[in-house]
Amino acid sequence: MTHALSDVTRAAPVAPIEPMLFRQLLGCFPTGVAVITTRDAGGRPVGLTCNSFSSVSLEPPLVLFSLRKASSLVGAFSEAEGFAINILSQQQDALSGRFASSKIADKFEGVAWRTGPLGMPVIDDCLASFECSAHACHDAGDHLVFIGEVKHMGGGGADHALVFYKGAYMMLAESLRTLVVQGRLGSADLDEAYRTLYGTLLRLACDRASEAELDAVEKAVDDIERHQATDTLAQRIESASRFFCAIADAGHNEALTLMAQTMTTILRERLTHVVPVLPRPDLFPLRREVVRCLRRRDADGAVAALDELITKLRKDAPTAA
Repeated sequence: MTHALSDVTRAAPVAPIEPMLFRQLLGCFPTGVAVITTRDAGGRPVGLTCNSFSSVSLEPPLVLFSLRKASSLVGAFSEAEGFAINILSQQQDALSGRFASSKIADKFEGVAWRTGPLGMPVIDDCLASFECSAHACHDAGDHLVFIGEVKHMGGGGADHALVFYKGAYMMLAESLRTLVVQGRLGSADLDEAYRTLYGTLLRLACDRASEAELDAVEKAVDDIERHQATDTLAQRIESASRFFCAIADAGHNEALTLMAQTMTTILRERLTHVVPVLPRPDLFPLRREVVRCLRRRDADGAVAALDELITKLRKDAPTAA
């Protein structure tokens, strides 16, 4: 009897976690935005934008953040005696972009900051700052988790926090949702934005994408074509969004990826509130052509296929699927 029961209750096999969907679903949890700073071995201030900051303990006062092992600053943070957490306000969204960019060598140029009691760089006018001594560092998959003990802290103004939500700053995402639902974003302007942004990303992807990233684009196309009539609206929207997200990932440009995440927010709101999502098998060959051109590293062909896809979406029917 026990054996039979265990057979019945044995967990069924589950599908492996898809990294892209994992990231998208994590984006459903709004997070604050912070700039984590320290000094490198030469004493120079360095820092990066982070939304993985979290409290750990009150006694002693511990906080943590995680950092990709591939980050150029892993060495600096691993060797540093401490770090500072700078919580950004809505007025400091430019700082978020600056410290997230891989194109800016000196992130602190033109930024108002001061040296804290522990010698860590503390950015002026943040909502809050926590200067920490290094407490522990733990290996965690493709990240390192840094835990710091708070030694000094301070508060700034009464502005609202900068919040990241579903691939966009929350204040921006809320504004976009309002514009989309009210129909104040014109179709022609959106089409032009998609052509310009994703056309550029496709050209970059032809130069930079790995085979695994091209596989992700093709898988997104496979998922769209597998949809059944009984699939939910949310499932169709997720597949449509994943196609464009995969192209953005393959382009390897952080600034354009952030813009693409904003466009994905617009796409999801339009498909949810404005444009019906119906099956469009006539569009399958065009998405396939985008994938074929990407694999051939044919940038002109990929852009042309995308352009035709957008034109056909708008011309033939008021749908997007």
